[in-house]
Amino acid sequence: MRKFALEEHFTRPDLSAYAHGPLSSMDRETFGRFEKRLLEFDGMRLEAMDKAGIELAVLSVTTPGVQGEPNTRTAIKQAREANDFLAHEIQKHPTRYAGFAHLPLQDAKAAGDELARCVEELGFKGEMINGHTNGHYLDEEMYHPFWECVQEINVPVYLHACDPYDMPHNYQGHPELLGATGSWTVETATHALRMVFGGTFDRFPKVTLIFGHMGETLPYLLWRLDSRSRIRSKLGQDRDRLPSEVIKKNIVVTTTGVCSHPALLCAVSALGENSVMFSVDYPYEDCGVAAEFIETAPISEAARVKICHRNAERLLRI
Repeated sequence: MRKFALEEHFTRPDLSAYAHGPLSSMDRETFGRFEKRLLEFDGMRLEAMDKAGIELAVLSVTTPGVQGEPNTRTAIKQAREANDFLAHEIQKHPTRYAGFAHLPLQDAKAAGDELARCVEELGFKGEMINGHTNGHYLDEEMYHPFWECVQEINVPVYLHACDPYDMPHNYQGHPELLGATGSWTVETATHALRMVFGGTFDRFPKVTLIFGHMGETLPYLLWRLDSRSRIRSKLGQDRDRLPSEVIKKNIVVTTTGVCSHPALLCAVSALGENSVMFSVDYPYEDCGVAAEFIETAPISEAARVKICHRNAERLLRI
């Protein structure tokens, strides 16, 4: 079965200072083992893809990248250099790799300009955004020029996890809850719901958001989100669309990092088989485990084809 994977990460030596996101849920020695694979493109990565039957990987800078840079001018420069570097690596293996742009969201216009360059000149398929940018979230008015650009270019936005801007008190003394184990899910789901309830998709209805990790719990919550939204409407806080309608129209999800058949069945049932796509989360998850998971999933072969590659082909125009 052909497979395309959409959340596959990399870094480069001069971005190492910005590759600290996963350190919230692992020690430095453990991360070092992953870092070797983040830096590599020609051997281990392709071998893992071949064994798992992954035909194409869409590569993106590991979290948080230059979004963690406090100096806007530096972020703009380093984002451009990261994208040029990725384009060079893709040229070495053009049938195996594609790219998501890395953007300096410290400046909405600069981010839009860099996205346009990456899509029009470098052939990238969209962009990966690693959560908030120094505490600023994508529903804020400052990002309206960026969303206008996204909608005009018509490419999807992959919203990835990152650490909370402020560490909540309830995590204190419990480092096992941080990062990919728990805090990232809460942070990323909240970010998306800010956009849903804040009207981002009403202002920019053609935007498509890709959400990893089987939807960061949102497919499980659609009924409750609608129920609470109806109560708000009774209080005079009317919305044009229910949250579930927005999510089903504007958000699609990947299986990355969640190799669970019950979770897959929930996502497919809640969102539809056209809105779920295969991914791995390389190098943080195992390509072989992800491949076996999707190949043995209790779904129809027609659905499996869509999830493994056809939905990605349509959305990314591959």
